[in-house]
Amino acid sequence: MIGTSLCKWAISYFAVAIVWLLLAEALIVIGFGFPNQDIGGPDTLVVVHMVSIGWLSTVLCGALFQFVPVLVARPLYAERWTLPALALLTLGLTVLLAGFLVLGGHFNGPPWLLPLGAGLLIAGFALVVANLGMTLWSARPLPGPARFVAGGLACICVTATFGGLFSLVLSGTATGAQWPDLLVSGIPIHAIAGLGGWLTFTAMGVSYRLLAMFMLAPDGDARLGRLAWLAGIAALAVGLVGGVLALWRMTGLNLALLLAGAAALLSLAAYGRDVLSLHRTRKRRALELNTGMSLVALASLAAAAMLGATLLATGAFSSHVGALVFLVAFGWLTGLVLANLYKIVPFLTWLETYGPVMGRVPTPRVQDLVAERRALKWFVLFFAGSWTATLMLLFDAALGFRIAVAVVTLATLGLSEEFIRARRLADVAEPLRLPTGAAMPHLLVSRN
Repeated sequence: MIGTSLCKWAISYFAVAIVWLLLAEALIVIGFGFPNQDIGGPDTLVVVHMVSIGWLSTVLCGALFQFVPVLVARPLYAERWTLPALALLTLGLTVLLAGFLVLGGHFNGPPWLLPLGAGLLIAGFALVVANLGMTLWSARPLPGPARFVAGGLACICVTATFGGLFSLVLSGTATGAQWPDLLVSGIPIHAIAGLGGWLTFTAMGVSYRLLAMFMLAPDGDARLGRLAWLAGIAALAVGLVGGVLALWRMTGLNLALLLAGAAALLSLAAYGRDVLSLHRTRKRRALELNTGMSLVALASLAAAAMLGATLLATGAFSSHVGALVFLVAFGWLTGLVLANLYKIVPFLTWLETYGPVMGRVPTPRVQDLVAERRALKWFVLFFAGSWTATLMLLFDAALGFRIAVAVVTLATLGLSEEFIRARRLADVAEPLRLPTGAAMPHLLVSRN
């Protein structure tokens, strides 16, 4: 990546996303939303959208703006669109959450807040999809990891479409006998497209490249990668297209979801096998902290797959779906993102600060910008708290769940401090910290 243009606002996306994550965790700790309230209630929807849009979607957009050009060896189509997209996503989510709070009776407000917020979010995601989509289009035929991203972008379009429809129903704008049925039956499709397609499928593609890059491993097995992609696309197509057809014909979603689940398990199995192959063939024998924690997150994904299969087999899926969603959102996705941010933030900071003077003056290594031993305890607390919180949900222990999430929140704060220290070059030894020609990076914006 030496010489690669840095996305000016990627760090800003990361910072905004972490703020949303901390706010969501704080709300959970004080008992706001599930499990203290109904899983489909307005309060729970506030927390769910803080995590899924404010945290995971925002941080993923920032990462994609930086790494999609690396995946396809093409410049980002429109750098100037990245800041307006961030503004639309942030404003749209804020208005949407206000609409949910009105719906929950926390304050009085106009009914159009929900569709307005959804409209702003759709506009923000449209900019993201157009920008990344045109970048991918310029690089046809796409390499393996980029195809995962393309599938994820298609899924966010489906997610946003259903979200917009739901906002019209919840606000009372859309009236008619068919709309309540759409709200109930369409939620699984909305969740599959968002959590399974946009977030998980895209994360799989990005992690392929990042794990190989950071472990100094050759490209993965092309057959396994193709199988993971094809099975994943099949799962999403069956789950989404089959779900829409079943919804249209009012025949129920069970068969479509069952077939989609089987294909998804095949995709995850091929992906996991390929990642293990990367681990075995790596040239960097001593794993860095970010790589080790990424593998722990992958273990959480495997645990989530087994938990989901067990709940389906025992008929307890509907009563414990909250535990499964939490494990996917925190143990897998949030764990993977935090682990990679621990490398991405110092890596981008190193490129920005020392790339221009590389070869002319002595410079530190990327790992000199972090203190892994100090950060390890925060990752241990994070994963231990996430797994404990999942168990507390399975045992319907609401107080224990809140205590476990408090541990997760503490770990998130600790890791946030580590990211700030990396941007401030706080752990770089003084003789190498700012050599001649190097400039201190800005905290929230990159020089590109």
